[in-house]
Amino acid sequence: MTKIIVDTNIVFSALLNTNSRIGQILINGKGYFDFYSPEYVRFEIFQHKEKIKTIGKLSEDEFIETYSLILRNITILNHSLIPPEIYRSAELLCKDIDIDDTIFVAVSNFAKGILWTGDIKLLNGLKNKGYEQVIKTEELYQDFLIREKQK
Repeated sequence: MTKIIVDTNIVFSALLNTNSRIGQILINGKGYFDFYSPEYVRFEIFQHKEKIKTIGKLSEDEFIETYSLILRNITILNHSLIPPEIYRSAELLCKDIDIDDTIFVAVSNFAKGILWTGDIKLLNGLKNKGYEQVIKTEELYQDFLIREKQK
């Protein structure tokens, strides 16, 4: 099964619209993909919780229900599992793109997975450096649809 590392912006999008392509992949794609994310994703979600609730017009209960629905299919990885040399190489890749995304690249390298991000600057910046372990939502959605048809 393909290992997919989920960036925070993907989780945000799913929280805002569970019926979107992103939401459907995360909710229904468990049989095709293994989803992972660093612990940091929880911190970022709760740091922006009120904004997510406002934009998504979610009550506290709806937020918690949606959060649980989305995160139940994502394995959260402890940052301390990542060896320092993997973290340092990810930091070198991200330093002039967005240093805050280092942990997601490090998890991708550690888990030997593909980083799923909606951050075009990060995606293009990594690809320009020859890093191919990234995927856009549209590419992943097409893969998801193919797998659904083969079911």
